[in-house]
Amino acid sequence: MKEVENDNDTDVKSPEVMDVPSGAGEDVGEPGEVDELSVLRSELETKTAEVEENRNEMLRARAELDNVRRRLEKEKADHISYGNERLIKELLGVMDNFERALEHAGEDSSENGVEALRGGIELIYGQMKTVLANFGLKEVEAVGAKFDPTVHEAISRDECPDSKPDTVIKEFQKGYFLKDRLLRPSMVSVAK
Repeated sequence: MKEVENDNDTDVKSPEVMDVPSGAGEDVGEPGEVDELSVLRSELETKTAEVEENRNEMLRARAELDNVRRRLEKEKADHISYGNERLIKELLGVMDNFERALEHAGEDSSENGVEALRGGIELIYGQMKTVLANFGLKEVEAVGAKFDPTVHEAISRDECPDSKPDTVIKEFQKGYFLKDRLLRPSMVSVAK
């Protein structure tokens, strides 16, 4: 090849003087060149088929992912809609017992009937506490405990010579935990 100097003082090979491999630009006719061209065409077809197969696999994977996403969204919606089904079923028994107690209270208005009604309501209350405890409900410790603003809400401070300062002396409304999460703080009175 002939080297030509340009304005940038770098050597550049002139296109008109570049060495051309023998046979280039001539009709393909030699057996070696035909075989090489056939091999290249065959490789191109193979690679094109691989690309198409990979594309189809990608489309199937994307469709599967969309199906999984839709299924998970439906399961999540069902879980939200019916997540409390077990709790509700358990509470239906408590509701049935309240209905029986109310029916019984209407039949007997004597003092004996009132006592029986009270006893029935206490049994139902115990049943309700048991059902809710089975689902993780726990009462916040209040009366006699040291005041804790994270679980108690003080609505008054009262003098109480029998209690230490900052001790809960009265509970106006019970507080509850659901497992380890506070659902509602106890409303309390605290000793000064």
